[in-house]
Amino acid sequence: MRQLKVVMAQINLLVGDIDGNAERIIGCAREAHESHAADMVVFPELTLTGYPPEDLLLRPSLVQRVDKALSRILAAAVDTVLVFGLPLQREDRLFNALVVVRGSQLLATYYKQCLPNYQVFDEHRYFAAGAEPCVLELFGTRIGFTVCEDLWEAEPVLQARAAGARALININASPYHVNKVAERQQLLAERSTQAAMPIVYVNLLGGQDELVFDGGSMAVSASGELMRRAPSYQEGLFAVDMEIDAGGACHIQPQQIATPLSAEAEVYHALVLGVRDYVNKNGFKGVVLGLSGGIDSAVTLTVAVDALGAERVEAVMMPFDYTSQLSIDASAQQARVLGVDYRIIPIDGIYQAFLAALEQEFAGHEVDTSEQNIQARARGVILMGISNKKGLLVLTTGNKSEIAVGYSTLYGDMAGGFDALKDVPKTLVYRLANYRNKEYAGSALEAIPQDVIDRPPSAELAPDQKDEDNLPPYEVLDPILELYVEQDQSAAAIVAKGYDSATVRRVLRLVDLNEYKRRQSPIGVRLTQRGFGKDRRYPITNAWPLGD
Repeated sequence: MRQLKVVMAQINLLVGDIDGNAERIIGCAREAHESHAADMVVFPELTLTGYPPEDLLLRPSLVQRVDKALSRILAAAVDTVLVFGLPLQREDRLFNALVVVRGSQLLATYYKQCLPNYQVFDEHRYFAAGAEPCVLELFGTRIGFTVCEDLWEAEPVLQARAAGARALININASPYHVNKVAERQQLLAERSTQAAMPIVYVNLLGGQDELVFDGGSMAVSASGELMRRAPSYQEGLFAVDMEIDAGGACHIQPQQIATPLSAEAEVYHALVLGVRDYVNKNGFKGVVLGLSGGIDSAVTLTVAVDALGAERVEAVMMPFDYTSQLSIDASAQQARVLGVDYRIIPIDGIYQAFLAALEQEFAGHEVDTSEQNIQARARGVILMGISNKKGLLVLTTGNKSEIAVGYSTLYGDMAGGFDALKDVPKTLVYRLANYRNKEYAGSALEAIPQDVIDRPPSAELAPDQKDEDNLPPYEVLDPILELYVEQDQSAAAIVAKGYDSATVRRVLRLVDLNEYKRRQSPIGVRLTQRGFGKDRRYPITNAWPLGD
């Protein structure tokens, strides 16, 4: 039996930093060789550019920069086999490629065959598809290599097996969405069983704009059994021990399997990573947000503190006539417990100044939501002023349920640079609040006051206002939104599931009417298979009728 140690380099890369990413490859390879005696180090998809590079792939200097970085890696001559991803141009076509390097020698190149062009992916915009397998004689066996989507289709895996592969290496940039971890594991079990060979699956870690890559790299046996899993949301070098018998068959030894996270833990860690990387990779000093005493801003504040540390977070309570004492007290309590920089800036004077300026314009019109929106916009002006002066990113606090139906104010509570909860339905916000209080930090102190969790949700823009004055209960609203937004089901199909027809049609109409607002809203962490962003691209101007 020959022993083979494959190290999964589950690392966080910076899109566009080709030189820096090349140095990460060299540094991680050397560390893996020295610390783990690695025979092979495997990196994620498009390691050199980061993922997704989007239209950076169209830059005229791309090829030159990639070639230079590849030459630097070869010149480093690391004493182990390296497997990493990069874009490669051959003649006039660009490929999403994988290379296998040993020392200063380029052993093989593979071109990704299956190019995803759904959900957040649009690889057909940039890449040509490969057609040939890549199988190398290494370490006394034959190892095949594929890239990400090639695993989701059976043909490339079976093609590698037919070419003699006895084990498969698959490099990935697979973004997180709810239930994705289980989907990947099931897929690996199916492919390894179909091809009768073990698979090592290496995934990217980190936040990139609205996408979060959760890691969770793993290895499965030829019979589909999970033999090794790296922790999700944790950067590191994770070794996979294999044995190669005299006949060249590969056997993965049982090793540490990271405990799977609960559904709430997965989502919460995704939010923390998404906020941390967006703030840090874009060079912001920290964040500022409006702390209202409501559940959304309370959860956003805990995410910000867990992502950046309390010293980089400022929370601002901006009370008005309709702000309850509970909101004021709860906000102060949470800020004190979390240790953030906390300010109280009343908006009464600003609001009155706006009304005075608009007195002639508003003359003869009844008081309506226009006055409520001025309150929200006054708060937005304050937060953006702090942002400009202090170099802090404004975190907005809207959740997916509100954003879907337009229960938010353009240039008011929507004013900001990043919305952590953008793809979090309201009912899930409550689950995250309870998770953060009970499981995340292990502290006896409530990070989110229980009064905030228990109170009826309210924007507090009018006397005794409650969300349910204008919206169905969130326990009704969220399932309707999931069916329409994430599953594209029609009004008739949703009603057929037992929902009130008038409620369904009203909710769906609100979703359609407020596309113009969402198009101007800040980006936020994607958590579902159909978030408001790259996933869902509906025209603002359209006359599509509700119905079947």
